[in-house]
Amino acid sequence: MTLKNKVAIVGADETDRIGIVPDMTPLMMHAEAARNALRDAGIDKSEVDAVFTCGIGGMASVQLCEYLGIIPMYTDNTMTGGSSFVIHVEHAAAAINAGLCNVALITHGETGLSGRNRRGPRGGGFFDATLPSAQFEMPFGVGGPPSTYSMAAMRHMHEYGTTSEQLAEIAVATRKWAQLNPRAMMRDPLSIEDVLSSRWIAYPFHIYDCCLVTDAGGAVVVVGADRAREMAKKPVWVLGSGEASTHQSLLGMPDLTQTPARYSGKAAFEMAGVTHAAIDVVEVYDSFTYTALVTIEELGFCAKGEGGPFLSNQRSAPGGDFPMNTNGGGLSYTHPGMYGMFILIEAVRQLWGECGDRQVPDAKLACVNATGGLLSATGTLILGVD
Repeated sequence: MTLKNKVAIVGADETDRIGIVPDMTPLMMHAEAARNALRDAGIDKSEVDAVFTCGIGGMASVQLCEYLGIIPMYTDNTMTGGSSFVIHVEHAAAAINAGLCNVALITHGETGLSGRNRRGPRGGGFFDATLPSAQFEMPFGVGGPPSTYSMAAMRHMHEYGTTSEQLAEIAVATRKWAQLNPRAMMRDPLSIEDVLSSRWIAYPFHIYDCCLVTDAGGAVVVVGADRAREMAKKPVWVLGSGEASTHQSLLGMPDLTQTPARYSGKAAFEMAGVTHAAIDVVEVYDSFTYTALVTIEELGFCAKGEGGPFLSNQRSAPGGDFPMNTNGGGLSYTHPGMYGMFILIEAVRQLWGECGDRQVPDAKLACVNATGGLLSATGTLILGVD
């Protein structure tokens, strides 16, 4: 089944405040982002008949619908970490195309920064003693994204000669985009030397190789083609989509240098029927500089192992010929924990031409890829405007 041109995103927005927001709960952020996205679309809450969300307990959509006063005809609590909300778009498209709902609301909200102060160290899946990672990784000092992603990055450096300087290029280019975004949390100038001389987090990652920890929420609204053509804003069509997962814990990763983006990306590009060269703007997950580098390879924008040279010489910075992570990314803009919603919102805004100083001229096609878990799950979308 193809979902090409069957649905469109017609509303996208964030919470009023992002960054450090100590007076809001995650649920409040979901609700505020939902209100803002629906207002952006010009659709009343009473028309929402499908809700897609996760991250606020095991019955996330039920809890959110109670809070918002929505009685949905379709719900989806799919949880794949940071890729969840990009994958929700494909699920919403399938449900709308099947006639099961008409107006789908996808929401996100997290207090990744302030929540730490309220409830202490983060608990949950990574630290469940029954999981294989707790038995076979944590006793050897591997625990959490910095240590696991660093091992994958080191393997890539060993096999392909990727360098710390090439990783730093990504952090610097992303910061340049953040300097054009008034809402970005980190906007001070950053050089490659700054990155390489900053303190270590987990070798080979310096602190500027690692994403921020913030509070933020976002939401998008998805409708069918007929309704989309009636909206005030031009529809952002879902031209292609794909999702995939290959492992949960690092020990189950088939190849430390590969991610499931190779599968979700292939599916999305094939459905869309567009070439990589036709893409105007690329928004990918950058929990670490390495995440962006390996994702570009896995999506097929360059050959395997050539991500470092491909992204060197500030090619992905403003003015470069490969505009990537134009909101400043998780490295400099915001990253509350499951960042995928924000690359989706940025892609939509770029296609609407609403990005001000950081607008990519005449952007018509965008590639969005979000990663969840420990390079475990990905969702890819090809979005476009008429």
